[in-house]
This record gives sequence, C-alpha cells and structure tokens, in this order.
Amino acid sequence: MIIDALELPAGADLQADVCIVGSGAAGIALALPFADGRHEVLVIEAGGIRHEPDSQALYTGEVADARLHPPLDRYRERRFGGSTTTWGGRCVPFDPIDFEARDYVPHSGWPIGYETLRPYYARATQLCEAGECAFDAASAFPRGLPPLLAGFDSASFSTDTLERFSCPTDFGRRYRARLEAAANLRVLLHANVTGLELDRDGGAVSAVRAASLGGKTLRVRARCVILAAGGLENARLLLASDEVQRAGIGNAHDLVGRYYMCHLAGTTGTLALAPGVAVRYGYEVSDDGIYCRRRFALRADAQRRLGVGNFIARLHHPRITDPAHGSGALSLLYLAKPFIPYEYAKRLHGDDAHGVGRWFAHLGNLVRDPLQAFAFAWQMLTQRKLAERKFPSIIIEPRRPRFSLDFHAEQLPNPDSRVTLGSERDALGMRRLRLDWRYRRDDVDTVARALATFAADVRASGIGHYDYDADAIEAEMLRYGAYGGHHIGTARMARSPRDGVVDADLRVHGVDNLFVAGAAVFPTSSQANPTLTIVALSLRLAEHLQARLAAGVPLAAAAPLRELAA
Repeated sequence: MIIDALELPAGADLQADVCIVGSGAAGIALALPFADGRHEVLVIEAGGIRHEPDSQALYTGEVADARLHPPLDRYRERRFGGSTTTWGGRCVPFDPIDFEARDYVPHSGWPIGYETLRPYYARATQLCEAGECAFDAASAFPRGLPPLLAGFDSASFSTDTLERFSCPTDFGRRYRARLEAAANLRVLLHANVTGLELDRDGGAVSAVRAASLGGKTLRVRARCVILAAGGLENARLLLASDEVQRAGIGNAHDLVGRYYMCHLAGTTGTLALAPGVAVRYGYEVSDDGIYCRRRFALRADAQRRLGVGNFIARLHHPRITDPAHGSGALSLLYLAKPFIPYEYAKRLHGDDAHGVGRWFAHLGNLVRDPLQAFAFAWQMLTQRKLAERKFPSIIIEPRRPRFSLDFHAEQLPNPDSRVTLGSERDALGMRRLRLDWRYRRDDVDTVARALATFAADVRASGIGHYDYDADAIEAEMLRYGAYGGHHIGTARMARSPRDGVVDADLRVHGVDNLFVAGAAVFPTSSQANPTLTIVALSLRLAEHLQARLAAGVPLAAAAPLRELAA
C-alpha cells in the first residue's frame, strides 16, 4: 500500500519490523525480498510520486568549488523511485581487483571479496532489467562477434568485457504494483526523515523522526532501520542525528562524510585508424534484446604493474561543440542544447563558450548534411523517446576513421574529499550539506598512464595512432567536474570502526539495529557505474536482515501501520 504522510494524523507513532529510508534502487531492492512475508516493512520516501520543486529544493546545499562539482540538487531525485527516475541504465559489476587491498591505493580493501557478492549480481541484473548476468562477449554472444577494433593486440587492455543496459528502469514505476500488492509492505510518501533517535547508551535506534513540508511530524519505531537515501543524504542524516553521539551517529572517528568519491570521466585525443581497419563502434543486441557494448578495459595485472586505479575507455564521436567535425547530426545536438536535460547537456556540451559564429557554423553543417541529421533525429525519436527499452546513447559513425576516446576511471579514496553539515538550514530546519570534492595527483596519474599505454598498444599493433595532449589530461579530466551522479564512500565499509562507518553486514559500528545501503558504503569506487553493485549489496543485506529478524524479539506495542492506513 502507498500512503501519503499528509493524510496521517499529526504526531502519528508508527511501528514496523523494518524501516527503509529511501525508495530508490537501494530502498526498493531491499523491500522487494520481504514482499508477502511475515515481517512488516515500511519504506519512507521524502517526496511524492512525481518531481516536486519544493521537495527537490531540500537537496540544495553549498559546494566548495562550483567548477569541480555540480549543484547538490542535480543528478539526484527526491521522489518515489529516487534517481532511477533519471539514470542512464548502464549496468556493470565491479571487478575482483576492486575488492582487494592494493598497496598502491591508500585506504583500499573491502571487508568482503568479489566472491561474496557474485551470487547477488545475477539477481541484481534481473532486477535492473538488464538481462542475463553475462558481462563478457564470449558468454553473452556465444556465436561470436567481430572484433571491437580489428588488429588491436594488447596485453594491457581487454576488449571483451561488456556494459549491459537497463531500459533504463524507473524502480518506482516498474515495481510500484508489486509493492502495493504486498500485504506487509507500506510506502509512506512526503515523509522527510529529519533525525534518528538513539536509546540512552547510543547502542540502538529507538525511533526515526520525520516531517512533511506541510508541518506534520511523525515517528517510526522499528526493529531494523536502513538508510537508503543516497550517498549524500545518508551522510547528512548520520551527521545530523547528534543528540546522543555528539559528532553524529557512527562518527566517533570522524569518518562519516569523508572519502567522498565520484568518477573521473572525460573525452580526449584522436584515434586515427589506418585504411581498412574494421571497427565495431556501436551497441550489440543480445538474444534477450539487451543493448550491450564492449570497451577497452585495463586488465588487473596492468593496473598493478602501472600502479593505477581501474580504467576503461570507449570509442567516441568527435567533440560536439567543435563544428570542424562537419557532422549534421552532431551539430543538431549542439543546436538542441536548450531542449536537453541538464544532466545530459552537461556531458554533451560541457561549459564551452557558444558564440554566434559557432552557432552559424553548426547551422551550416546542418544545411550541408541534412540526411544524417534527419536519420539521427528519427532514431532518437523511435528508438529512444518512444521505445520502452531505449537506445542507450549517441552513436554517430564519423565520416573518416577517426574517433575520440571517452574514459571512465576510478577515483582513489581521499579522506580530505568530504561532505559536512553547513550553517544554512532548509525548510524543515535541517542543516544543509557542504560538499568539498577533491582529487589528487594519483587520480591524474591513473588516466595519464592508462592513455599512454593505450597509445603505445595502438602504435605497436600497426593499426593507426592515438594522439592526445599529455599536458592537458588534468584539464580534460575536470572539464565536466566530478561525475555528478555517483556519490560514493561517505559511510565506508570496514572491519574496524577506526577504518569505516559500517561493518561487512552494512551495520553501523556500535549501533545494533542501524544499517546503511547504497554507494555510501563502497570503500573504493572502481571504474563501474555504481547502480548494479548498489542493488547487489541491497539484496545481500535483505537476506541478512531476514535471518536476523527470524531470530529476534518483537517490539513493544505501538500503533500498527495497518490500522493507521485502514
């Protein structure tokens, strides 16, 4: 059942076995395994079914350097379904090396290994609607595929690993009916969690406080409480709940909000191929109808040899803003910037100056190349705008065998990159976040050494040459700032409270019934988009909680949620 907090009596006192704060990928993945079971589950969502500006404004905060990080109300959604209502759908598992303690990566190492999480990746891939859990070309395409780049011979880079793409699935829309149909599940909308109350000795959460923008307040008492509100909001709630633990819950060692990571992303250089070199540039469609794409992935042994983080790269069209590409389709994208959502326009165009002369140059490309522009527009309309399973991104074959390289790299953990509570307060009286995202020279080195290795391998293969400005790597890496939608590491997982906020079971150290789900718990960021691993960890946590509850003791009497909703 879905209930609106605005319709509950003021001061309602609710009870559940499990209280999940947030209804994005983590929250819904946690709730679904409980459906039709014997445990009462309450999912608390701050927003409504649709985007609401007043609710979204509660995300605004302060960014230390606006050139390096987007505003805090961008790339996340305060509504049912969370940021899955706007994500791009890319699904990629972490690699085994990502879980390892690497001597060249300070603060690396997870308290669980890849083998622990591997069984949950298959279920996560299905839940994300990305098909089978087959992330290499040989498994996903047993009949074989032409090579990604014919003649490319590299001991450092694999071309066999895949990205699989969700519809992209809006978890709120896709799983709403299942949540509504389960007799033991309730979703409470417009309930903004403002704090967690601990018992006197600080060893357990006794109540969850929430309020609506309409002024109503309520409390929830639950045997287990899980924060699944995103990497930034999870940290905010822990820091703001400071009545008993004065530095915030789980923050005895000043770790909540630290080690904030995004990903390093950019587009740089020119890959010029020799005549006749075949390229398989775009997407492949698996037998079960899933869009998949191969990329150049830096192998684990090469990462160790180079002493760098994880790194992948994809072939990419020339930079859209430069009209010298001569492409009518790319110029159409340039001219359409005012109609493209911020999150995608930022990546497509960056902050390049858009003068009148450049505008006319792009218009000239459109006039000279109308057929390519029309074909591209038709594809975007029929295969993306109107399709249930959308064509994942822009694929435009260049007129000459020249590509730029689109890279996506691991940001290494940095304790000085962090989020804290600022001095300003939102409409509910909560202190807003202040974000200070920082990178280090090691992050630049990851990209620099990987690109140099790729260029050497292309040259040695005799298929062409990859040229780039080595002195401009840092600028290119920061052209769009931190990769905006990936909020990682602010409540990191570790065996000891001196090294992290949560343990291997995602329980906050020292608080018996409080857990954190989502990318906040990742100790390292990998090269992979976080959603698939978020869902896999959430499914593992749900299994752990079910076993814990089966052996537990029920709460004292409180107003049952079923009766309040009746």
